[in-house]
Parts: sequence; structure tokens; C-alpha cells
Amino acid sequence: MDPRPDILPDAPSPEAFWWSAGWLALTAGGGAYLLATGGQGAATAVIALMLGSVAALVDLGHSVAQRRAHERLRLAAWVLGPGMAMLLSGGALGPMGAWCLAPLAATAMEGRTRQMALAGAAALALLGLGLLVSLLAAASPMTDPQAALLGAVAMVTAVGGLALGLVSLLRRLERRDRVRGGVLSRLHRLVGDQPAQLLDILPDGRIAGAYGRPLAGPDLAGRSFFDLAQPQGRHDLARAFQVALRDGQVELGFAPAADPEGWLEVRLRRGRSLRLAAILFDGRARRDQEAELEAARGEAEAQNTGKSRFLANMSHELRTPLNAIMGFSDIMRSRLFGPLPDRYGEYAELIHESGRHLLDLINDVLDMSKIEAERYELSREAFDGREAVNAVLRLMRGQADRAGVQLRGVLPREPLEIDADRRALKQIALNLISNALKFTPRNGAVTVGLQAVGGMMELVVADTGMGMSPEDLARVGRPYEQAGDAERRAAGTGLGLSLVRSFAELHGGEMILESAVGEGTTVTVRMPVLLPPYVQSEDAEAPHPEPAAAPVL
Repeated sequence: MDPRPDILPDAPSPEAFWWSAGWLALTAGGGAYLLATGGQGAATAVIALMLGSVAALVDLGHSVAQRRAHERLRLAAWVLGPGMAMLLSGGALGPMGAWCLAPLAATAMEGRTRQMALAGAAALALLGLGLLVSLLAAASPMTDPQAALLGAVAMVTAVGGLALGLVSLLRRLERRDRVRGGVLSRLHRLVGDQPAQLLDILPDGRIAGAYGRPLAGPDLAGRSFFDLAQPQGRHDLARAFQVALRDGQVELGFAPAADPEGWLEVRLRRGRSLRLAAILFDGRARRDQEAELEAARGEAEAQNTGKSRFLANMSHELRTPLNAIMGFSDIMRSRLFGPLPDRYGEYAELIHESGRHLLDLINDVLDMSKIEAERYELSREAFDGREAVNAVLRLMRGQADRAGVQLRGVLPREPLEIDADRRALKQIALNLISNALKFTPRNGAVTVGLQAVGGMMELVVADTGMGMSPEDLARVGRPYEQAGDAERRAAGTGLGLSLVRSFAELHGGEMILESAVGEGTTVTVRMPVLLPPYVQSEDAEAPHPEPAAAPVL
């Protein structure tokens, strides 16, 4: 069943098929009889019957092909064919005057209610033209038997067809009303089952209709849309109404007048003729859920901030025992108070090495906690940036030799004076070089470059290691996120790159990661910490110090 009551099925109706077939049979039979009997006026009568049968033949062809002709073209065929036949046979007062009803009969037979007015106008036009022809025409050349035959054919086909068409049309209208009633009933049931209320609102704000659950109260038709809210919220509702008329749609929430403790959300959308469609939702559940989420988020943020503050405050308590462990183990391995058995000396070496590793990890965690708690303060001073990077290169030389990786430093020949936190710069270089060595296989290379570019100090650490996938590249740089396999992830905390990024941002700079699997990784840190002569006016070009010809280690 077609859910659109105003649109009829595409297949032609059986009544229209049999009526077209009967029309064609009567006109063909009458034409054959006239040709057989002959006589004066027979040719004119046969031509008239042939003209009248053209439209029926077109309709019959479309019915057999199971498709509809264009409505206006079909109506034109029923106006021209029978109309010319009527005019040829003496006009409206002639034997075929009934054929002025042919357009109405054809339209009623097809059940095209939208074309009935046009068909009626065409029939009246044919009647008027036929009367004029009848008044001006001479006596018909047809004999009385021929005229009687044509009149009978015209009455049976046109008047009988009109009567049958009206009956068919009434049945279709009744069936359409049943379909429409069923569709509307289903729509009302479906809308009523939804947790929303639909409103049809006129341009002046009056509610034309309300459907679905009565969230804003029953019997809303005729009431003002703005009265649905509490008095203090009606101004917002009116403003949203104007915004919807101007922009096409808007959303807002308000406390309904019918339930001061409730909360409704409305979506307004502009339709045709400046009418608005409104969908009302019960917003209490979502408001409560959002409040719970906000409270949970606040609690989580408070806990995270508390954790960061706790770790930041525990800096002294955590470092003091470790310093004692490392100090005493250093005394033992140095044998300051006498010799130790070899096994005890080895144990002292392991204790000192493990303490150093643990202290480095704790320092990373404490630094990140201070940064997250916004309690990390830079200790800025003026110094030569080459010295800090050179110190790290000398420190990491042993680790690079043990890993079989070539470590190179490409630094300026002239001093590179900067205003920065010396310890932070060393930590940046240390973390980057340590990461590069960890992910570079034996016989690979790690290159460290320092230069002034565009008024910025630029530290670049490039390796020939395994590189990172796009997924790892998107993750690293965030706290506790690591790349590589499980063995390499176990070797650190995942704070190295996040600390580099944080230290760079504290100096007003940035960290840029570039990597591809199998092609190595390049990390660039840019910070605006240069001192004159590298910092000049915006119109002047900063000098680029030439790098040293050989590695500076």
C-alpha cells in the first residue's frame, strides 16, 4: 500500500483500460458499418470517428505497456481528438456533441483528481466552441441514420464513460481516505511512542498543532509558544524563535511552565511559509548525566592535580635516601676505608649504578609532576649553549661506544649566547640523545646539531635508527607514551620526549618530530632564547654561525 495517499500507483486502472478498449471498439465498429453502407456524408462521419479514436488508442497503448502518459499531453489528446470530431460533425448540437465531455470522462476514469479542474475547463471550452460552430454551420450532409449512429456512439462512449469514471473516482477517493486514515493513525501512534513532542508553530508564535507525548502540557493548539517557559525564560525563548526565523534553526533548553522543576530542550527549524517546527525533549536525564560527567571530570582533575602536587612536594623526601644510597655505595666501590672482597665490590658497583638509574627516573617523574602542577620555575641565565650540549655529548660518549653507535656533534665555531635554563637545556639534549641511542642499531649514527636560525636557537638530534610508524609518531611526546617493542619500552618511563616538549614550551618554543619506519628519526627543538648579536630587529636578517668543521665532543 502506497503510504503517500495523494500519489496513485503507476499502473493504469483496469476501468480505464476497458473503457479505452470499448471506445476504440465502438468507433471502429461504427466506422466499418458506415464504410459498408456508404451514402452521403459517410466519409465525414468515418473521419470524425477516426479522430475520436486516436486518444483512446494512445491510452490503450500506454495501458498495455503498463506506464502512464504525461498528464497534460494525455488531456490534450482527449481534447483535440474528440473535439475535432465533434466540430467536424456539426458542433455541440450535432450528433457527436456529447464528445465535449470526453476530457472529463478520461480524467475521471484515470482518477486524476488534480486534473479535474483543468479537464472541466477544457470541456466547457469545447462546449462553447461547439455551440458557436453549430450556430454558424450549414445543415449537416449526413443522413438521419448516420447521425443517429454517431449520436449513439458519442452518448455511449462519452456519457457512459463519464458516469463510469465518476463511480471509479469516488471509489478511489474512498480508498485514498482509508489509506490516509491508516497512515495518519500509524504516524500518530509512532509519534506518540517517541520521547518527544512535535509542535507546528505559526510565524506569529501561535501553536497550530502538537503531536506526541505532552511534555509541555496537553491542548497546546492555539497557545503561544513563548508561554511554554517559565516567565524568566520567555525572553530567551522569544530570542531563539527570532534566531530560527533568521538562520533556519536553533537549540536551547528552558524550564517549562507546566513543571517548574523540569527541564526541556527544544530544537527549532524553519519550514515553508515561515512556519517553524519544534521538537521538545525531556532534558532532565541529559542534564543530570552532564552534571555527573562534569563532577567526575572535576574529581579526576583534582585527583590528578593532587598526585602531581604530592610528587612535587616529595622531591626532597625521595631524593635524600637515594643520595645516601649512592654516596655510601660510591665510598664502598672506591674502597676509601680499606679493601673489599671482589664480590662485595661488584655489589657496590651494581648498587651505585641502580641508584643512579632510579634517581634519573625519579627526577623525570618529579619534573613532569612539577610541570603538570604548574610549579616548575625556570632558572634562566646567560651562557654559551655549546657548553651545555658539549657536556651532554661527553657524558653520552661511553654509552654510544658500548652500543657501537657513532655520536657526532656539529656545533658553531663561535659562542652561541642564550638566555635559558641551563639544566633544562642539558635535560633536553640528554633525553634526545639517550632516545636516539636506544633506537639506533649497532654501526648506526646519531648526529647532534646546534645553530641559530631566524632568531631562534635550534637543537637537532637525528639518528639512523628504525624510525617510527605514523601511529607511534602521534602518541610519543605525551606523558608515559612510548614507541618501539616491549624490550625498549621497559627501558624507560615514557617521559623523555614529553619533558623535552614541556621544557621547550616553558621557554616559548616547540618540539618537532619527523620520522619514518626504516629511515630514522629527527627531533628539532626551537626556542627563542638567543642573545645579541643573533637577536636583531624584524627587518634585519640574523647571522647564521658556521658549524665546526669537526665534531666537538
